[in-house]
Amino acid sequence: MLAGVGGIDLVLFIIAADESIKPQTREHFDICRLLQIPRGIVVLTKADLVDDELLSLVKMEAEEFLRGSFLESAPVIPVSSITGIGIGELKAELERMAETVSPRNSEAHFRMPIDRSFSMRGFGTVVTGTMTAGSVRIEDEVELHPSRRRVRVRGIQVHGAPAGQALAGQRTALNLTSIDASQCTRGMALASPGLFIPTTRIDCVFDLLATAKPLRHGAPVHLHAGTAEIEASVRLLEGPQSMQPGSRAYVRFILREPALLLPGDRFIVRMFSPVFTIGGGVVLDAKAPPKTSRAAAVERLQTLDDGTVEAKIGLFVRESPHGLGLAELVARTGFLEREIREAAASERFNAIAEPHFWLLDAHWAAARRQSLRNGVAAFHRHSPLLAGMPKEELRSRELVGAPAFLLDHLLAGIKDVAVENEIVRLISHQISFRADETDAIARMDRIFLDAGLAAPALREVLEKSGLEPIRARSILQILIREKKLIRISESAVYHSEALGRLRTQLTGLKGQRFTVPEFKALTGVSRKYAIPLLEFLDRERLTRRDGDTRIVL
Repeated sequence: MLAGVGGIDLVLFIIAADESIKPQTREHFDICRLLQIPRGIVVLTKADLVDDELLSLVKMEAEEFLRGSFLESAPVIPVSSITGIGIGELKAELERMAETVSPRNSEAHFRMPIDRSFSMRGFGTVVTGTMTAGSVRIEDEVELHPSRRRVRVRGIQVHGAPAGQALAGQRTALNLTSIDASQCTRGMALASPGLFIPTTRIDCVFDLLATAKPLRHGAPVHLHAGTAEIEASVRLLEGPQSMQPGSRAYVRFILREPALLLPGDRFIVRMFSPVFTIGGGVVLDAKAPPKTSRAAAVERLQTLDDGTVEAKIGLFVRESPHGLGLAELVARTGFLEREIREAAASERFNAIAEPHFWLLDAHWAAARRQSLRNGVAAFHRHSPLLAGMPKEELRSRELVGAPAFLLDHLLAGIKDVAVENEIVRLISHQISFRADETDAIARMDRIFLDAGLAAPALREVLEKSGLEPIRARSILQILIREKKLIRISESAVYHSEALGRLRTQLTGLKGQRFTVPEFKALTGVSRKYAIPLLEFLDRERLTRRDGDTRIVL
């Protein structure tokens, strides 16, 4: 009964007229209430075995028992399978009430708990279940949970008839490929691929029945969700150390085995010994933080219990160190992508559309932008001779573990920060030189200019600059960045005017060929300088190597 009741929209509540309400009837009624079955019909069976007076008494007892519940105003129909009394009326009432049932959400993400698995000759593995959400078509890829194995749907039957598609609420059989029936057991579930992650820890709002005993912290229980029955232990989040009968509280269940559960899923809890139903609840968070104070746990669960869509998404986004992408938001909330995108318009979020949809908490994003700006300003104070801070260095300091595109998005929202290639700087930043640095620039410029195409040794240039090594290297980098000097290899740096004269010289030789020795004679340089220069000219497409010669382009 527990494995099947989660898939129904209408309950026939059966009471034998010659026995009235029995303990199992009461337990089944509690389960229907806890799972919030929306409607039903009360059926008094074996009406032929009692007289009218006793039948009236049983009907009164049923009405009294059901008062205040979802079945309070339900029709009560006496029937007999022997005489046929009431059968026609019951069928008519079933047809009438079936027309009032709202269809389940076939636009949601596909999920189907498996209640049966078997192998058919000529077909292979077949699984059956009642689809709780979404739709599935032949040739669709689906994911088996909790193993997360992906399989393909080869065939579909709906209520025993072949179909090309099955929708939420329908009784469905799926013929699966590339998997053995023994690997698809009752209690597992099929779902849209790549969306959900099985869990072993759920936070929920839990109702303990008035007929149950006090529930203590750490108590072992059976948790029934979908078609699964899982051993679990209780973690009371509101204290004291036991939950009183007839009360509602926020509770954490630690599952012995992983299961596919999403926020909004309902479940039933039964004791170990004796085995009877003690309560039920609704999942609020299927990826609850492992360590949190009781006060913090209750506060966040209140938001997940009665907050808006925006508030629930906002909670998960705030708890993430760098916001969340669409895939993880779907997995955490079970919401449709459309619902998440609509919520993203709220002022509480800073949304990123490209290259990936991503949600940031608006306050977090504002604080992080200020932190990034402060980091760039501090870099300028420490390294005034550098044009700016390398982006990778900024990311490693301020956004450890964040996706690369997040830094670009945040920097784009800082008005007085400029990004030039891989360098980040304040717009107001200008390199200002001291007198000895200005002298060093002139000295280094002259050394490279006088050297012509015989590149000077960098170590010697730095030593002759008159500055300590760190500042001398910074000056050299500034001259390279401003393209007064051109680095053509790791150790070879030339003055731009020297290379400019070489370009002019080659322009008059367009179409001609020359060898390395001829190039040495042309430029007056040794082989030590000739080879790096020729490779540079090839990269700049001024020449093209053809065997042992170069052609001037």
